[in-house]
Amino acid sequence: MATADSTGGSGLARGAIGLREVLFQSVTSMAPAGAVALSIAVGAGYAGGALPLAVLLALVACLLVASSIGQLAKHLPSAGSIYTYPAEALHPTIGFLVGWGYALVEALLGPTTTVLVGYLVGSVMHDEFDWPFTTTWIVVMIVAAILIALLNYRGVRVSAQVGTVLGLFEILVFVVLAAWLVIKAGPGNTGAVFTLRFATVPGYHGFSGVAAASIYTVLAFIGFEASAPLAEEARNPRRTIPIAVVASCCVIGLFYVFTTYAGDVYFGPQRYATFGGLGGSGSPWITLARDVWGIGWVVAFFAILNSTFANGNAGTLATTRTWYAMSRIGLLPAALSRTHPRWNSPHIGVLVQLVLTLAIGLPIGIHFGPTAAFVFLATILSGVMIAVYMVFNLSCTMFYLRRQRSEFNWLLHLVIPILGIAAFIPAWLTALGIGSSALKFVTPLTYPSSKAGLVIGVWYLIGLAVLGYLSMRHPARLPEMRRVFADEPQPPRPPLPAGPDTDR
Repeated sequence: MATADSTGGSGLARGAIGLREVLFQSVTSMAPAGAVALSIAVGAGYAGGALPLAVLLALVACLLVASSIGQLAKHLPSAGSIYTYPAEALHPTIGFLVGWGYALVEALLGPTTTVLVGYLVGSVMHDEFDWPFTTTWIVVMIVAAILIALLNYRGVRVSAQVGTVLGLFEILVFVVLAAWLVIKAGPGNTGAVFTLRFATVPGYHGFSGVAAASIYTVLAFIGFEASAPLAEEARNPRRTIPIAVVASCCVIGLFYVFTTYAGDVYFGPQRYATFGGLGGSGSPWITLARDVWGIGWVVAFFAILNSTFANGNAGTLATTRTWYAMSRIGLLPAALSRTHPRWNSPHIGVLVQLVLTLAIGLPIGIHFGPTAAFVFLATILSGVMIAVYMVFNLSCTMFYLRRQRSEFNWLLHLVIPILGIAAFIPAWLTALGIGSSALKFVTPLTYPSSKAGLVIGVWYLIGLAVLGYLSMRHPARLPEMRRVFADEPQPPRPPLPAGPDTDR
C-alpha cells in the first residue's frame, strides 16, 4: 500500500456533473424496476400478502437514515463519504470498518446485477426461442460486465448521463403498469395489505415474515446513498448531495409502495406468497405484464433489464470512487487511486471491479444457479448495508454533538437517528441469523442465504487483521480518513475532447 501522492494521475473530474446526474446516480443505484420485479418480489415468499407493509417499513427506516446522510454531507463532501462520516464523527477505526464493509457491498453489486441480467435474458430467450438457458445467461452476464466497465472507464459524465436516461425509462414503464393493475384489480383493492392480516406464510407467520421480507425490501433501497461518493465530481456538493440522497429515497420509496401494492391486489393477497418465485418467465412481473398488456410484456421486460444494467453501472461508479478514496490515503493498494489522464476515471479500479464481477458471479451462479446466487449475494449486501446505515445514524448524532454543536437540532440530530437505528434492527438480526433463540421475530432464512452471516463475519475478520496491520505499521494513515478532499485545491486537468458535452 502507498499514499496517493505516489500513484500519479490527475484526480477525479471536479464539477463534471450537476444535480440531475447526481440524483439519478442514487435512483439507478436502487434499480427501481429491477428491485420491484426481482428483490422485492423475493420478499413475498416470507411476508405473503403483507409485503407492502414490509416495503413501507423499509421506506420509513431508509428515510430516517437518508436524513442523517444529508446532514453529514452538508459538512463532509468527499468521495470517501461512506467512511469519512464515521471517521470524523466517531473514530477513524470505525470509519475504516465501515469503508471495509462498503467495499465488499459495492464489489458484490457487480456480480449480483450482472447475474440478474444474464438470468433475465436467459429465461426469456429459453421460453420464447428455446435457447440453452445456462449458456445464454453466462454469455450475457459476461457481455453486461464488459459493457458496464467500458461505460465507467469512459468517465463519470458519460456513465451518469446514461444512468439518467435509463432511470427515467424504467420508472415511467412501471408506474403505467402498476396503475393498470390497480384499475384491473377493481374491488380487490384493499388497505389490509398494509397490516399483518395476510402475513400467513408457514414458518414466517406475522411479524417474523415481515422482518424476513424486510431484508429484501431494504435491499431495494440500497443505493440511495450512492450519490455521496460523487461529491468531489459534483457541482455544489454541499447542496446537491443532500438533495439527491433524500429525494431519491423518498420518491423511489413511494414508487416501491405503489407498485408492490398494485401487484399484490391484482394477483391476490391470499395467494401472494407464491408470487415471488423467479420462474421461467424471468420475473413474476413479466407474467403480470403478459396478462394485462399482451405482447406489451416486452416493454416491461426491457424496463427490468435496463434497470438491472443501470444498477450495475451506478454500483461500479460508487465502488470505484470508494476504493479511490481509500487508496488515496494509503488504506488500499495505490493502483486503485490512479485516474485516467484523459477521462479522469479511476480506470484501474474499473478493471479490478470487472475481474471481481466475473470471478465471483460466474462460479457462484454456476454452482447455485443464478436465482439462488442472486438471493445469497443480496442477503450479504443487506446484512452489511443495514449495519452501515445504523452507523450513519449514530455518526449524525455524534458529529453534531462533537463538531457542530451550534447547529445541533434535537429532531434532526437525535430523535431521527435513534428511530432510524431502531427501525433497522429486526431486518439486520434476521439477515445475520442472530437471536433466533430469544427473539420470536428472528426466523432462520433458507440455504444458502442462511450462510450470509458467516460470509460477513469472515470478511470483517480479515478487515480487523488489515486494521491491526495499519495501526502498527502505518498509524498516520487512519486519521487521514477524516480529510475532506473536496475542500482542497485540485491540480489542473487536461481538457475533455471536443464534443456536445463540453459546452456544459
